[in-house]
Amino acid sequence: MSDENRTPAGPQPEAIRFFGTSWVDHTDGYALRRAGLAAGALLAAAAGGFLLRFGYQGLVIAEVGGLLNTLVIVMFSVCSAIAFRKTWEGFGRRPADQAREDSLRSLKAIGFIGGLLAYAVRCLTEAPGEKLRRTEYEEAVARFDKRRARTAGNPSSRKRKNK
Repeated sequence: MSDENRTPAGPQPEAIRFFGTSWVDHTDGYALRRAGLAAGALLAAAAGGFLLRFGYQGLVIAEVGGLLNTLVIVMFSVCSAIAFRKTWEGFGRRPADQAREDSLRSLKAIGFIGGLLAYAVRCLTEAPGEKLRRTEYEEAVARFDKRRARTAGNPSSRKRKNK
């Protein structure tokens, strides 16, 4: 087996969507990807807002009433705020309860504009989820190095435990 096909020893960084593992050393157009994804997320949020406006105009044309119009606005606003918050929190920590996150999936879909805005804002500072993955990766590397240093050297010269 050649050295090119070998997997390096130790922990490997987790890939981030659209960035792969370039977030580790900020190579392969990392900054350009961040800028492009931020712009794309903002554009998608604007397009989504435009489509929601068409939907709202349909309700106005149908004359469904002021109460229903207000409820639709409040529902999308609240769902967008919750989706923003949950998406933002997801960049900083792993979900403690995956079942709860799964139950919020439909709410996040309704508030998709909030999720897109959170993604765009996070792209302005880092790849979404980079801080979390960097912390986990650095901890894994430190544990690996510590374990490796403990087992390195000549085994016959190690101190033996008294039994």
